[in-house]
Amino acid sequence: MSNQFGFRKKSIAAAIACALSGAAVAQEAQNASLEEVEVVGIRGSLAKSMDIKRDAQGVVDAISAEDIGKMPDTNLAESLQRITGVSIDRQNGEGSRVTVRGFGPDYNVVTLNGRQMPAANIETTTASAARSFDFANLAAESVSAVEIYKTGKASLSTGGIGSVINIRTARPLEQDDLVLNLSGKTTHDTSNKEGSDWTPELSGIFSTKFADDTIGVALTGSYSERDSGYGKSETPSGWYTIPGGQGDWGSVAPTDDWYENFENAPREGDIYSMPRGIGYAFGEVQRERTNAQLTLQWAPTDNFEATLDYTYAEQDVEEQYNAMGAWFNGVPVSGSFTEGSGNGSVVAPIVYTDATGADVTFNAGEWGRVNENNSVGLNLVWNPSDNLTLAFDYHNSTAENGAKDGRGTNNTIAGVQYNRAATTVNYGKDLPTTTFEFIDGQGFDPAQMLTSGTSFRNSYMKHDIEQARFDGTFEVEAGPVRSIDFGLAYTESANRSAYAVAQRDTWGGYGSAADYPDDIFVRKSMADALDQFDSADSAEMTPYYYAADFQGMIDAISAIAAANGESFGPCGTVLCVGDDFTTDRTAVEQQQAAYAQVNLAWEDAAMPMHLAVGLRFEDTTVDAKALVPQYDSLAWVGDNEFRAQESGLGFSEQSGAYSNWLPNIDFDIALTDDLVARTSLSKTITRPGYNDIQGGQTIDSLLRAQGGNASRGNPDLDPFESTNFDLSAEWYYAEGSYVSAGYYRKDVKNFIGQSSFTETTFDLAHPAQGPRYEQAVADLGTRDAAQVRAYMESLYGAPVVGSAAEGDPSAVFTVIAPVNAENAEIDGFEFAVQHMFGDSGFGGIVNFTTVDGDIAYDNFNTNKGDGVENQFALLGLSDSFNVVGFYDKNGIQARIAYNWRDDFLNATFDGNGERNPVYTEAYGQWDVNASYDIQDNLSVFVEGINITSETQRLYGRHENMMIGTIQTGARYNLGVRYTF
Repeated sequence: MSNQFGFRKKSIAAAIACALSGAAVAQEAQNASLEEVEVVGIRGSLAKSMDIKRDAQGVVDAISAEDIGKMPDTNLAESLQRITGVSIDRQNGEGSRVTVRGFGPDYNVVTLNGRQMPAANIETTTASAARSFDFANLAAESVSAVEIYKTGKASLSTGGIGSVINIRTARPLEQDDLVLNLSGKTTHDTSNKEGSDWTPELSGIFSTKFADDTIGVALTGSYSERDSGYGKSETPSGWYTIPGGQGDWGSVAPTDDWYENFENAPREGDIYSMPRGIGYAFGEVQRERTNAQLTLQWAPTDNFEATLDYTYAEQDVEEQYNAMGAWFNGVPVSGSFTEGSGNGSVVAPIVYTDATGADVTFNAGEWGRVNENNSVGLNLVWNPSDNLTLAFDYHNSTAENGAKDGRGTNNTIAGVQYNRAATTVNYGKDLPTTTFEFIDGQGFDPAQMLTSGTSFRNSYMKHDIEQARFDGTFEVEAGPVRSIDFGLAYTESANRSAYAVAQRDTWGGYGSAADYPDDIFVRKSMADALDQFDSADSAEMTPYYYAADFQGMIDAISAIAAANGESFGPCGTVLCVGDDFTTDRTAVEQQQAAYAQVNLAWEDAAMPMHLAVGLRFEDTTVDAKALVPQYDSLAWVGDNEFRAQESGLGFSEQSGAYSNWLPNIDFDIALTDDLVARTSLSKTITRPGYNDIQGGQTIDSLLRAQGGNASRGNPDLDPFESTNFDLSAEWYYAEGSYVSAGYYRKDVKNFIGQSSFTETTFDLAHPAQGPRYEQAVADLGTRDAAQVRAYMESLYGAPVVGSAAEGDPSAVFTVIAPVNAENAEIDGFEFAVQHMFGDSGFGGIVNFTTVDGDIAYDNFNTNKGDGVENQFALLGLSDSFNVVGFYDKNGIQARIAYNWRDDFLNATFDGNGERNPVYTEAYGQWDVNASYDIQDNLSVFVEGINITSETQRLYGRHENMMIGTIQTGARYNLGVRYTF
């Protein structure tokens, strides 16, 4: 049974406690007493993590706190990236979500003390479909260890093909009689341009036990503020892909007059893409994070222990952004392309000039979000006999994320100036440079600026998990069988995700430039805003942009609306978005599980061995409903156009179910006292995304004579199922030192694709398919759509509406729905070495992971043509490695770490819904920290994250097809920690 449920018998508990504290045990000959020497600090943390790895069933890696409330990084995701095979995604320069062995955030399950945690995610322009947990919600100070289970185990919560990540928090009865730690630090984030240069963080831990160590109380809390910023270049509307030699939107074809104006122009057989626009965005983010956990424990007897805990986490985020950009309408006039091979290549623009004449935009946005997590749990452990341990665990946890007010969760107001003649972009640099040509030689002028369209978006997500578990361990001690683990579990997961938008499509301009005060458009330096890129202050870059004042534009728009007698919705003349969601879907998953595992050991053999054989059965039901438009009739509105007439909104419900048998076999053998070999075979599952199992069915409201198109979710999808194989060896050659190497393979089936079928959705009578239509054709002697339509309008009125009573049959729709369609295989190698250089205090870690998949993205495949599906490819597959050096002696601790991740496929759609790949470029980052113990109970510390201010870049089919180039910057923490 997992040790998350408290204690086992005293002898076992003592052994585990000694191992996890890095104790050195010596037996005195006369009294056989144990002498414990505690190792703390960085070395102690690494020793704890190493022992967890060595003693685990299957492949488990861990990272432990150097001391209670002192994780080695300020962010849990940033700590996890030090583990072999773990990579992270960053938001605003801070670790956010994790990828394990190439499987992204949605394929990993996060538990808190063994309990599955809910996650509430926000998307910019749609309801969220993600299941991933954001580690930025939890402060590292309250965590004692994080374990990553890379192989399946019968007792673990399901849902993680990549891994199950268990966050452990301290329990008061496991600590000293009194623990009281307080720490304070200040953060300097160099990415911040306008907020506070230094922001505070306070944390504290109090733990005590009394009444003869039968009652324990622990309270941890933290509060932090962080002001950060970002600057980036982007292609917000994506790239348009074209086969060379073919005429198309924005194409450069041999028949074009300007073809010779392009150096290395694409030839027939090449594939190239043209940008739909260029943009630069600048943001400021203010985050307040509050974490707290209260734990109460009661152990009135040696064989019973009760634990009640409550965990709270909140992130309050405010963001402001400004952007400058220009859209392209596919009017290329000159430039150059990368050189192809001559046999057909993917080529991309180097310099591109587009003669689209219209506006330069100066967008502004401002919004606030609150992400709140609450979890309450009860754990009971009882030893009714010497060889039986029973445990009951219950928790109810909620995560909720949404807008703070009517600004929504994201918005934009477009400021514009209508005098752009042409735009030139140089994509041959990490940060593309842009210059504008203006009509009559004019330049930017606030006196000519006004606003055009606006979009206020409101995303909302709430996730509730209620879970009850009963676990037991029966210690047999009969022959090789040491124990039998067994258990039952019930989980109900209810997820609601919703979206609303209030959009004004006044893109041609609203009011006149005279209606807007000139001072709401403020000129700012491009070089200052993008100071991590040399090209930002080059002669090819426009030297400045205009930051539009968000509130100033709202006030000016409101004044115009009031003068015109207009209303924008729930807030009258003031721009806002309501919570009257147009997309609103709920999925309730109920899971019932039972498991058993037999643990065998041959400790007295020449080479001691352990074998665990487990089986988990899980039955899942899915009930999904979604708010969708309802339709009651079909009208003939054009010669070959028929429009479904909406009758309101309604909820559509669907259901599904699946069952899974999930075996696991874990075997390890001590080839010598220091050399351990292990192998594991298991099956694990990950559940489909919420958008794929939504209950709603929607139709394209515009139909043709032969019928229409529709789409819907599929709650009856099977989960992704992975058969996992691991083989590894570990050599623990000295105290705190080891070398490990392993091979893993995952054969995954049930990846989701698209399928189509036909049905008469909504039973809408079709006016051009029934006896009335056939009679009109007979009367006219022709099937000409215009003539037949006009004739029927003369008989039945305009527009002609289908009528079941008149015998018109129901329109047939081709429905696109997700189905389980694809299989894939990934494999790779892991290698790690951890070494302590004797008593010198120095040590180091090196680890790397390779990831290979059998389904890669084909950049030469345009995904275009009737009936062509988007390419299926595995996302997130990339190699990674870590190098860590440290010193820990004489009250001084210092660590420097480098983390690197190779290129990986991030998505298969870019900014305009075009079927193009989005790759994240290889990225490496240096972090450092150091502390000094002024006294035994007082230390000061300094930390540096991304000290070389590395930047990130995303690109398309070719590296020149920039999707985004982003700078954040370094951040530094300076603090003090006191232990009472």
